[in-house]
Amino acid sequence: MAAPDYRLDGFQPASGRVEDDFHWVTINDDTYAGLAAHHTADGRHSFLLFYDGSAIWDVPGTAEYLGVHIERDLNAHTFTFESIRRPTVPLAQHWLIHRGCPAGAIEPGGSVGPRPADALTARLEDQLRHHPEGRYTLLDHYTDNPGNFDEGIQVSSLLYDHHPDAADRPYRVFLEETVSSFATYTVREGAFPTAEAANAWMRTRDTPLPLTREPQAGLGRRAAAARARSTTPAPPGPSPTTPLGGAAPATAPSTIRTRGGRR
Repeated sequence: MAAPDYRLDGFQPASGRVEDDFHWVTINDDTYAGLAAHHTADGRHSFLLFYDGSAIWDVPGTAEYLGVHIERDLNAHTFTFESIRRPTVPLAQHWLIHRGCPAGAIEPGGSVGPRPADALTARLEDQLRHHPEGRYTLLDHYTDNPGNFDEGIQVSSLLYDHHPDAADRPYRVFLEETVSSFATYTVREGAFPTAEAANAWMRTRDTPLPLTREPQAGLGRRAAAARARSTTPAPPGPSPTTPLGGAAPATAPSTIRTRGGRR
């Protein structure tokens, strides 16, 4: 696996804090598989999307995807950076896009990982990738990856939807399921009135996921327009009382993994 290309030759961390944080984020980067990268022509910014193959050995439920934004001061020859761990590729892409990365520049190659199984999956991913800043608050997530070829992978993401149309059932579970062959995956959106109801469904799975209506045909055009603008972030919705899957979300900046690194 090729080493990540941070393009930091000749640059120093802008502060001791930046140096420490960058060390902790990259300490295990030999397990990172690069899914996509964009470096601006002026050399000031790099946007990186990784899959961390070691997340399977981390705290159960650990998110597998990492977004990194590096900003360089070309005069001082220093750099700062931000990073985020996200449970799915579209959520990581959204974070990078709203930090200035062109949407089309951070798409994984077509030969990387499984492909969407249907049009609804593609539309829901587009919805998560390009929603206006402030629409969703990510409350919890859980990745169930057994790490073998006998079972698939399930990723549950609980979000609070601030859109007025979601007021009656604002807690949304986006369920991504990859088949055991790793050829395809589906994404479905469930809607719940409370976080407790969403978590109860995740624990028992004794009823079908209460699906939302299919995204409207015009979503793609609206999402494209949203790429060029952002809204004032709304206050976060209430936090859930019980984590998805029964395990607490990881907080340490350990390792990552992504769909592209499944094997």
